Amino acid sequence: MESNKFGLFATSTAQIHDAPAVGGAVQGVPSIEKITFHLLRMEDGEILDKKIFSNDFVNLTHNMGVFLYDDLLAIVSLRYQTIHILQIRDSGNFVHVRAIGEFCREDDELFLNSNAQGMQLSNKNKQHQVPENHVENHMHQGQPNVGNSFLSGIKQRLLSFIFQGLWNEETDDTLRIQRLRNKFYFHFQDYVDLIIWKVQFLDRHHLLIKFGSVDGGPQVSRNADHHPAFVAVYNMDTTEIVSFYQNSADELYLLFEKFGDHFHVTSRNLMYMNFISSHSNNIHALEQLRSIKDKASNSSQFVKKMLASLPFSCQSQSPSPYFDQSLFRFDDKVTPHACFLVYFHCNDQSFFL
Repeated sequence: MESNKFGLFATSTAQIHDAPAVGGAVQGVPSIEKITFHLLRMEDGEILDKKIFSNDFVNLTHNMGVFLYDDLLAIVSLRYQTIHILQIRDSGNFVHVRAIGEFCREDDELFLNSNAQGMQLSNKNKQHQVPENHVENHMHQGQPNVGNSFLSGIKQRLLSFIFQGLWNEETDDTLRIQRLRNKFYFHFQDYVDLIIWKVQFLDRHHLLIKFGSVDGGPQVSRNADHHPAFVAVYNMDTTEIVSFYQNSADELYLLFEKFGDHFHVTSRNLMYMNFISSHSNNIHALEQLRSIKDKASNSSQFVKKMLASLPFSCQSQSPSPYFDQSLFRFDDKVTPHACFLVYFHCNDQSFFL
């Protein structure tokens, strides 16, 4: 934790890979009987609070399923497709802020349940008005199944954004209908089948969410980068999707190249983190990136590979001066091990450190 007062740790039991998909769980996602997040006071190691997820799946590898920004913690339930937003108070306890997934607003569930009760009451009144021999045939039709009748709230927001974007691209009604048929309705089921893979904060109000197929999920496949994926910016306050890109979109890559620091969100309290060099704030890093891009045999695959790292994991950057590309450079394609020597080249002189 940035205040150095608390530490956040996670423990889990073993994975169950063939767990049945019950209670709205996604088919094909493993299950973990118990996942516990512990909030510790660093001074004496006392556990101040816990957050437990039962029969769920949170990808703890390299912090892929969690993201910490200041006092806000995002935890992604892959199995139940829910983003849990928690706040860590100075008193040393977790406070539930919101859950994004099946519902987006706090009163969504209440609204749907109230309407479901109204539908049941209306259908009961209709049953009293029909002959007795027709009551049995229509009995099951008058019982709405709220759990299976609707797409999740976040999925409805996504589909609405895609539809509205395609609608606004054309002014001619004939061309508009043709475009919607080819770009939206033809791929409708593909959009519906997308699941949330990973999440990061962009600031205290916006999330960067990565969507993909179940087969390509990072918890299932080691080759998830080869599967189609999409990233969306979600406003937690308005519950709206702000933007949506495929992970091979040139427009998204240009944003990543020019404004890469905005994806590496850091605390406002850690001033030294603002001096970490990247291709968006350092000419040497930008030249290196463009050199790699020019040498790439397939531009589309290069863009997809670069964007595969989005959303970033928290605590993925180091403020060490050796990583300041204004001073040094090194071959980032070499994976260092305990007994592996990494050469840092000085940008101003021709000697090694």
